[in-house]
Amino acid sequence: MANVVTIGAETRARAGKGAARATRRAGKVPGVIYGGKQEPSLIALEPREVLRELHRAGWQSRLYELNTGGEPVRALIRGVQFHPVTDNPIHVDFQRLIAGERIKVQVPVHFENDGISPGLKRGGVLNVVRHAVEVYCDADGIPDQFTADLGPLDFNDNVRWHDLRGTENVRAVIDRDFVIATVVPPTKVEEAAAVAAVAAPVAAPAKAPAKAPAKRG
Repeated sequence: MANVVTIGAETRARAGKGAARATRRAGKVPGVIYGGKQEPSLIALEPREVLRELHRAGWQSRLYELNTGGEPVRALIRGVQFHPVTDNPIHVDFQRLIAGERIKVQVPVHFENDGISPGLKRGGVLNVVRHAVEVYCDADGIPDQFTADLGPLDFNDNVRWHDLRGTENVRAVIDRDFVIATVVPPTKVEEAAAVAAVAAPVAAPAKAPAKAPAKRG
């Protein structure tokens, strides 16, 4: 189960663009907590705390506990708006979670044992199709991550959904055994081009046009 991270928050009384701008002028990041069959709650967050979480991998599936001075709220970050110039967060959407509720969430995939993969040791390249997998799971049982073992993989071998560890008690949104990553052989394009260049016949130099015979007086 994912670790719970506590974030401090203040309640906001007013909604709307003007109120959000006022919150930002006060040095806070406006946000909202919705879902759980309750009315949305308007909040203001410390920018440093928001940035700290966004810079950590896996924040889409991380479980948060928001303390607004009342009853703590368990939630997921569902959306972040960024400033078009500074890339700083300017609004955060949280989904309120209810214990026992089935939710849809993206869980990151952690790759291990790449150093002992026969294909990668021989110059292969890991082609990652999915860095995260969207699954259905209980709100109080969100996996921290799934693990993909690259150790046995040779050229053209792959890791599929059924190969991942940590998928107990969850169901993938995609209803098939999809590919997570593949080990592809090193490219032969440059080598083939070099062989073709050596094998190609050398073009004969162009002959100079024959001179016309000189006219006699």
